[in-house]
Amino acid sequence: MFRLLLLLFTAIVLSNCARKPIGTFQADEVPNAPDYSQEKYWAALPNRLDSADVILDQSLEDVQATAEIDVFWLHPTTYTGQKGERNWNAPVDDIGLNTKTDGSTIKYQASVFNGVGKVYAPRYRQIQLQVFDEFEGEKRASALQATQIAYRDVKTAFEYYLTHYNNGRPIIIASHSQGTMLAKELLKDYFDGKDLQKQLVVAYLVGIAVSKDFFQDIPVCENATHAGCFTTWRTFQKGHRPKDVATGDSIAVTNPLTWTKEATYAPASLNKGLIITDKHPFYVGLADAQVNNELGILWMTRPKSPLRLRFFPSKNFHIGDINLYYANIRENAKKRTANFNSP
Repeated sequence: MFRLLLLLFTAIVLSNCARKPIGTFQADEVPNAPDYSQEKYWAALPNRLDSADVILDQSLEDVQATAEIDVFWLHPTTYTGQKGERNWNAPVDDIGLNTKTDGSTIKYQASVFNGVGKVYAPRYRQIQLQVFDEFEGEKRASALQATQIAYRDVKTAFEYYLTHYNNGRPIIIASHSQGTMLAKELLKDYFDGKDLQKQLVVAYLVGIAVSKDFFQDIPVCENATHAGCFTTWRTFQKGHRPKDVATGDSIAVTNPLTWTKEATYAPASLNKGLIITDKHPFYVGLADAQVNNELGILWMTRPKSPLRLRFFPSKNFHIGDINLYYANIRENAKKRTANFNSP
């Protein structure tokens, strides 16, 4: 019996184990806010050893010590809650939760960017997984209040980063899932049509629908070297037409193998390496990609190997949005940075 490894099975496990918070959002029960002057409230900082420094293939190199740009990473949901719990937002001092975050999204997603920039990843009072079910339900007001808490932390962390770490350096904003939900707002509030937009190398807004016209002045990236723009995709099995997520031709989609918005099929031979675990080097040439502009999603043909991909029990590859195209994203971040820095 083969092992279903962390990043390709976590989504199913979390969905089955997560518990909805009891009652409604109560402001006086929100966990304490993080103090970003303390390093423990950062999942990744470039001046210390952490999970964002991991090298997942021997062909890679961590260049954070000499990098000329910064990467501000907002991680996806790792907080699933427990039975009988009232928390709508995660406590940032939860050692078990932080260990889970560091060993999953920071290690296997944020590490994509250690080959191009100094990686900063704040811990924040993320909303609990099942809160997403409440955005269209009777507890919508509670869900929105909880989201405001999460975004308040992200804004505070970003402002601290700008004041104490950035020093006017170019910035990549990168995120997945809940992180993208918050990164969209961060970009609108701090970059879109603002002075800081001049420092934006690119935004990788992965795993959440982003409308083509969401920003006033930040466009969808046109090609592999286009800078000052945003890229976005959500990965599903080829032919699948999801009913439980937003779809439509107003949603932006980027092909992470060709880096265009075109529906032209990109064969798996263009995939320079997907990552499942640090126990195995890159799987090269396994995952293809094709934009479906009608639905606003990315289609991928399910690979016949390795077995853990072939038998992954879902047509929604959300958990692997970044890992399926790990090496290509890493390479692309370097190309856009080089273009941004060119005279």
